[in-house]
Amino acid sequence: MLSSISSVVVVAPHPDDETLGAGGTIARLTSLGINVFVLIVSGHLPPLYPPDHFARTKKEAHEAMEVLGVKETKFLEIPATLVSSLPVAELNSAIANFISNFEPQMVLIPFPDRHIDHRVIFDSSMVACRPTSALSPKIVLAYETLSETHWNAPGIEPIFAPEIFFDISDHINQKEKALSCYKSQISENPSRSVAAALSLASFRGSQNRSKFSEAFKVIRILV
Repeated sequence: MLSSISSVVVVAPHPDDETLGAGGTIARLTSLGINVFVLIVSGHLPPLYPPDHFARTKKEAHEAMEVLGVKETKFLEIPATLVSSLPVAELNSAIANFISNFEPQMVLIPFPDRHIDHRVIFDSSMVACRPTSALSPKIVLAYETLSETHWNAPGIEPIFAPEIFFDISDHINQKEKALSCYKSQISENPSRSVAAALSLASFRGSQNRSKFSEAFKVIRILV
C-alpha cells in the first residue's frame, strides 16, 4: 500500500495532536521518502490563552515536525475551542485548499471525539476528502488522540475501534522525541504524557504482534 504513495496530508486540530495520533506513522512515511504535509487548524490563542502561549506551542510544533521529517507545516491560527464559531464554508474551504495543494494519496484526520474542535474539524476534513475527482485521496484514515478520543461515552457516542495498524517499532524513538518537544503540552498532563503515548503504542502493537503500533479507523481505502 505504501509503495504507491508519494504525498500525505495530516490534519491536526491543535499542536501535538498530529504527533500523539500519528507521529510514528509520519516518521515511517518520511523515512520512505514520502512527503508529509501537516495542517494545524487551531491553537492556544486569545481569548482563552495569553498571546505568548501560542507562540510557544508553534515553536514546539516546528521542532517536533523537524524530528518527524515533515515537509511543510501550516497554522490556520483559529482560537482553540472556537473552531465551531467559524462559518462552515470558510473552515471547509481552508482545509480543502490545503489538502488539494498537495494532491495526497493519503489523508490522516482526527477521530470525532470528546473535544468539540476535533468533531468540527473531522466534519470539514470529510467534506474536503470527498471522492469527487481523480485527484481525491484514495486513503482516508482517522487517528486517535490520547485522552480526548477515549473519553467518548460507549454506546451513546462512536468509540474508537481501529481497523488498521501501522507498525512504528523502528520509529518509536522519533515519536518519543517529537512528543518531548511539546513541553508546554505534556509536562503536567499525565493523560497525554510521553509515557502514556508509549504505553498506548505498546498496547496497539500487542494487538497485532508488533512491538509498537499506531491505530486508525478506516474511512476509505481504494486499491
